[in-house]
Order: sequence, then C-alpha cells, then structure tokens
Amino acid sequence: MAQHFSLAACDVVGFDLDHTLCRYNLPESAPLIYNSFAQFLVKEKGYDKELLTVTPEDWDFCCKGLALDLEDGTFIKLADDGTVLRASRGTKMMPPDMLAKEYGTKEWKYFVSDTGMPSQPGKYYFYDNYFDLPGALLCARVVDSLTKQNSGQKTFDFWKDIVAGIQHNFKMSAFKENCGLYFPEIKRDPGKYLYSCPESVRKWLQQLKNAGKILLLITSSHSDYCRLLCEYTLGKDFADLFDIVITNALKPGFFSHSPRQRPFHTLKDDEEQEALPSLEKPGWYSQGNAAHLYQLLKKMTGKPQPKVVYFGDSMHSDIFPASHYSNWETVLILEELRGEEGEKPEQLEPLEKRGKYEGLKAKPLNTLSKKWGSFFIDSIAERESTEDSLVYTWSSNKISTYSTIAIPSIEAIAELPLDYKFTRFSSNSSKTAGYYPLVHYTNGLIK
Repeated sequence: MAQHFSLAACDVVGFDLDHTLCRYNLPESAPLIYNSFAQFLVKEKGYDKELLTVTPEDWDFCCKGLALDLEDGTFIKLADDGTVLRASRGTKMMPPDMLAKEYGTKEWKYFVSDTGMPSQPGKYYFYDNYFDLPGALLCARVVDSLTKQNSGQKTFDFWKDIVAGIQHNFKMSAFKENCGLYFPEIKRDPGKYLYSCPESVRKWLQQLKNAGKILLLITSSHSDYCRLLCEYTLGKDFADLFDIVITNALKPGFFSHSPRQRPFHTLKDDEEQEALPSLEKPGWYSQGNAAHLYQLLKKMTGKPQPKVVYFGDSMHSDIFPASHYSNWETVLILEELRGEEGEKPEQLEPLEKRGKYEGLKAKPLNTLSKKWGSFFIDSIAERESTEDSLVYTWSSNKISTYSTIAIPSIEAIAELPLDYKFTRFSSNSSKTAGYYPLVHYTNGLIK
C-alpha cells in the first residue's frame, strides 16, 4: 500500500454525523445524556436518588477505550496485547496488587487475537464515543450503589435497565413524540449543546463537490434528528451538499450485515416506507447496507472499484467495520488529539444562557483522566526493574491498524489542498505516523 493518502485520489467521501460533521459542546451534552438515563433509572426502575447528583470531580472517570464486564461490574483498560492495564469495580480503582491477582499478565477473557477486537457481545460493553461516556459514569455509580446496598454484591443484572433507558430516550419515535429528556432539551436550545460548523468546513465540503467527488452522509441517528443537527450545524440548504443521505444506518451492521438482513427503506415525512430490493439512485434513505450502496457508487462513478473514504468518530461503529468489511479508507475523528487545548473562549456559553444542568457541569471529556491515564499510552511496572515501562493501549493499536489517518476534527484539514499527501498508518512505520498533525507521546501525553 502507498505510504501516503490523498483525498484527491478518492471518488467518494462519506461522513458520520454526530461528533464528526456535528461537534457537540461536551461539558453541556455529557450531563444531559447522563441525566436522561439517571432520571429513567430512578423514576421508572427504582434506583437510588443519589445517582441524580454528580460532582465535577466525578466526570474524571470518563475515558474512551474502557470495557465494562456486564457480569461483575468491572471496568478495564486494555494494553495492545490484550492484557489489563487498569481496572475498577464501579468507580473504585483496583490497587496494583488486586489488579495482579485478578488479571495477572494473561489476555482479557474476551480478547481475540485475530482481529484484535473483543468477542462475545452481550458479555461486555465497550465505550468508544462521547455519547457512550456519560453512560460509563452512570453504570459505574450504579455498581457502587448496588454494592453498598447489598453488602458487597459480586454479580449484577442492571444492564437490562440501561437498555430500557436507551429505548425510552432514543427509540425511533422519541424525537417526534418528545419522549425522555434528551430530544426535548436539544430541540429547546440546540445552541447550548451544538457548535455550528465553521465556514472553512462548509467551503471544504463544497470544494469536494466541485472537484467531482460523490458526498455521502451515513448516520445512525434517525431522520428527524439528523435534519435538526444538519440544519443547525451546516445550514438549511445542507442537503444540497450530499448526493446520498442514509439515516438510521444501524452501524456497525450497515457494513457487516448482508443486503437481505438490512435492506434500504425510502422515507416519507421522516417515516420509513417500503424496503427496496436494491439502491437505484441518489437520495435520502433509511437503514440499508454497504454492499447495495457500493453497487450504486459503481454506477454513479462509472468505475468498477470506486475508491471510498469514510470519516467517523467511533472505532466500533465507523472505522473498524468500514475498513474490515468494506475495505474503505477511514479517517478517525479523535478529539483527544486536541490535547489540553480545550474550547476556544468564544465558543463558551455566556452565564445568562447556562441552564438547569449547570450543577452537573462536566469537564471536557477529551481531556486526560487522572484515574485512567492516557487514551493512547500507559505505564506498567517491570517485575525486574524499579522503572515503569510505557506500552500502547488497545485503543491506540486499533487506531493504527484500522484507520488510514486520525485527525482532531475536520476543521483541522479543511484548509489543506485536496491533493495534500497525508502519511498513512502502516505496519512498517511508527504507530504515530498517521496522526495529523503529527504527534509524539511523552509519559502518556500528546506533544
């Protein structure tokens, strides 16, 4: 494979929506998501009211790349070889001696070496995007609460209630029916939770279109919510930018499932209509599969193997399946690359606009966790040495394996020429080679 990647060489450019084209104000959106689930658990399922109270310090627990063992309530952080670097039961971090006793130096029980992706879904949940992270904090606090109430409870069955909370707040009809807490609040004040798209990005999208690229939007958000996000972030004429819009894509199944399992549907007033035997023309659709989409892209480009690149923020839903199943180029949006830069002052809400969730204020979730350390790299104690050894995390290994490049935001590359040559991740080069801007790790921090 070529050492460099260029957008100019791509025929099709696809995008995820949430946390990719649409950036969220994380210190505001995270408490909203947390509260959406916490209120459901307390009011509908009888959980302890203490779940509703969150301190600013609690948010330090949130870190992408954690896995939750659904049976024993343990959160773990994996090294790239599948061994456990850090762990907590609920929010309580395991000391080194307990960690060694529980996990030793063997691979985690659900780790699979061939793809490096965990197996046996239903036994664990992996947290890899900003919609998920507030749920990680909530689940950890649920474990704390149940352990306290039931004198050291060892196994748990709360996950079914979390799934019920997801269904209540995010089912397909929730936006239209104003169910739950999340959608009504976003509709009430989108500017509190969303950033409008920078003009440089809008111009860049138009530049891609003018260069003859086919533009795709593939999101697991439902049609009505997608429309709200796009109108706020990109403008009322956003649909003119995209040749094909696919909502309720149900990723990663969009890439991994067969056309028979996941056909496309047309939409009328944001409601799904009949299933389609194939995809014949550009337009706005729901659900679907990558195989039928690729057949349409062949027709539209007139090429037997059009080259597709897909931008997304989730390794599980976007990057791994698009690369592994569809052999697309992938660009990972990784806000952790912003380091400690934080938000620009002009992006912060004025005091008079801050609402009732101010008491639950979260830190920016893309900053370093004191409990979990760096998303990219961590240290382990060497048995025969007094010094610690730095190792790459499972998350950083997946980035260099399945991403073509990784960037902090689309804005970071929007003013580059389309023929700019990015150094791609490669097994023959440094694990940091595909990051743009190029990064270096020092004691787990990005420099």
